[in-house]
Amino acid sequence: MIPIFESILPIFLIVLLGVVLRRTPFIDQSVWPGLETLGYYLFFPFLLFLTLAKADYSGIELGTVAAVSLLAVAVMTVLLIALYPLARASGMSDASYTTLFQTSSRWNGFVALAIAEKLTGDSGMVLVALVLALIVIPLNFINVIMLVWYGTGGRSMATLVKRIAGNPLILGCVAGIAVNALSIDIYPPLEYSVDLIARASLGLGMLLVGAGLKLTDALRPGPAVLTPVALKLIVFPIIMVGLAAGFGLGGETVLILGLCAAVPTAMNGYLLARQMGGDAPLYAAVTTVQTAASFLTIPAVMWGAGLVAAAQAAGG
Repeated sequence: MIPIFESILPIFLIVLLGVVLRRTPFIDQSVWPGLETLGYYLFFPFLLFLTLAKADYSGIELGTVAAVSLLAVAVMTVLLIALYPLARASGMSDASYTTLFQTSSRWNGFVALAIAEKLTGDSGMVLVALVLALIVIPLNFINVIMLVWYGTGGRSMATLVKRIAGNPLILGCVAGIAVNALSIDIYPPLEYSVDLIARASLGLGMLLVGAGLKLTDALRPGPAVLTPVALKLIVFPIIMVGLAAGFGLGGETVLILGLCAAVPTAMNGYLLARQMGGDAPLYAAVTTVQTAASFLTIPAVMWGAGLVAAAQAAGG
């Protein structure tokens, strides 16, 4: 448990640094939106592209990992849809429900990649990037549909298609997988240039997570905040690890799949909520509480996933 905690600690120290930097008077606050745009459209897609383009999938059970990842998303989606009547009965608006849906199903790839790199090195990063490539399209598709259907923005299906087709994370994943599958050699100077940009993405991503947290929104979290915290940090990892064990996966694969499900929600969903009629203030509050709580829940999930992996090995 302590080694896991110490592996995750540097990530959260950088997040805390982001919190401090966002509130320091020595930095022009107008810099943050630009950094968020660069991270979303350039740094993170480059990292995903290069990781997937250079990955060695020979030791990964691709079909089983894909089945587990997609089934976990499907189970979580059904659960969240089933909760809609309860959410409405409790007084939650449709806009707030879309935030509950987003913050319970999305996951922060920056955090997962950074922790995987620290815990398991390149092999873990490859698996995280693979899972992201597998589920980023269905997750974005499902969440945008929920915002179109329940949000107050009155968006059209044309907007839905445009957002899915133009998502830089999706494009980065597709390009990386294509280069890998076609065995295309990247021109070395170009590869090095992409690598230099990709290296900056994890540290910048953690700073942006911290800078985006809204501490005052989460001082007194109510049920609307605590429900997606529990669903994302506890229920989703249980579903993912349970399915992984049920499909016979073990070892590092179970740990990384548990990690992917255990990290807090993605920050880009806040912009989506703000643009498409969701409850953006609630999204900020949930993200803040999830990030703080995950400092404790991620080690617990990794410890539990380790026990499951050990049991799988003993049973095999």
